[in-house]
Amino acid sequence: MALAAGRTAHAENRDAWRARFAHCRARSEALAAPLLPEDQVVQSMPDVSPTKWHLAHVTWFWETFLLAPHLAGYRVFDPAYNHLFNSYYEAMGPRHPRPARGLLSRPGVAEIARYRAHVTAAMERLIATADTAAFAAFAPLIDLGVAHEEQHQELILMDIKHVFAQNPLKPAYQSPAPKAARAAPPLEWQNFAGGLVEIGHEGAGFAFDNEGPRHKVWLEPFRLATRLVTNGEYLAFVADGGYRRPEFWLSDGWAAVNASAWEAPLYWQRPPKKIDGTERWFEFTLSGLAPLDPFAPVVHVSHYEADAFARWAGRRLPTEAEWETAAAGLPVEGNFLDSNVLHSIAPHPFPPSRGGREGVSAGAGEMPSTSALLQMFGDCWEWTQSAYAPYPGFRALAGAIGEYNGKFMSGQMVLKGGCAVTPSGHVRASYRNFFPPAARWCFGGIRLAEDG
Repeated sequence: MALAAGRTAHAENRDAWRARFAHCRARSEALAAPLLPEDQVVQSMPDVSPTKWHLAHVTWFWETFLLAPHLAGYRVFDPAYNHLFNSYYEAMGPRHPRPARGLLSRPGVAEIARYRAHVTAAMERLIATADTAAFAAFAPLIDLGVAHEEQHQELILMDIKHVFAQNPLKPAYQSPAPKAARAAPPLEWQNFAGGLVEIGHEGAGFAFDNEGPRHKVWLEPFRLATRLVTNGEYLAFVADGGYRRPEFWLSDGWAAVNASAWEAPLYWQRPPKKIDGTERWFEFTLSGLAPLDPFAPVVHVSHYEADAFARWAGRRLPTEAEWETAAAGLPVEGNFLDSNVLHSIAPHPFPPSRGGREGVSAGAGEMPSTSALLQMFGDCWEWTQSAYAPYPGFRALAGAIGEYNGKFMSGQMVLKGGCAVTPSGHVRASYRNFFPPAARWCFGGIRLAEDG
């Protein structure tokens, strides 16, 4: 992890640190507030965790890595929680198995709330009372703790969506927000010259350790689609027998299609009867079941599905380095959690001042002022064709914290850009999300690329 030089210089601005911490903690509780206690204990598959487990785990993180070592006289809320709410930190001892988190009926939701209040109050004391030298030493862990809890805020919504989707009542997490229907702009192409570029985090601000070291990469000329693939475009792949044609699929992907009987993205559904004589697709969202919007970006596809669609379309997925080069310098703006839509939506049409024409080009690592790229941030995570692997010179941090990212650098694929349930301010161009290639409950989508 890295800490901004400017933030270190203002380490004594304790009110700002405390406010940032408090905002993060309050947002987690606000995300759980619409849920019944019964909702918060369900585990719908091994990769999903109950809401109350997320709320407890992030609290365990603050207690274990900041309070226990740095706040004199701190009283651990319950020693048993180190076993119950440790996620994967081997250095911290044995833990309750992930697939069995839904069996933890105790402690209850109310007890977890008391645990959170105990730790939040202690953290506020630590931030307020630590001497200057001690605060400067552990301040990077506050950055990491906030980023960690933000990741679990996204997971709370990812996981409760999967839980609700299994319920025949198809409950809604929130009421649908009124939205103006709009068509997606044409899918066009942005040219990049390639060459020797640098990727990875640089400059001020927090970054996870897996975002560095910054290093050079050679890119051949390439082109990137100006927007995400839509539901309507993906529906054409489905209608053309895409899930029945092995020529488009990686071997493991074809095995997954057949083993799990995939025939469309996760959460797509067809009603048992035709409506007005027409067979229509619906999509389950955090606002309940809704007609499939053909202009919204397709979401909840695995890497295997994204790759198969790209092959069917005669294109490919971008590499991680291509995506990051294209995104460098763009404002990190889009449809994030704070917009409260909680689902991918069609982009606004290209403003005249931003171009959107075939053949707009950029030099290596540079974006032209008339960039036409839309939705690079927010809406849905964009699968790349890059395996999640260490950058040259990467070294995991020492101790249990070093288990945060490095131990997962095998069997995963990189996603970029954030999604509609990612907290605003959490991602950046260098941010590296990763999931196994068969994962579909994450908010994964598709941006096409091709050789230049």
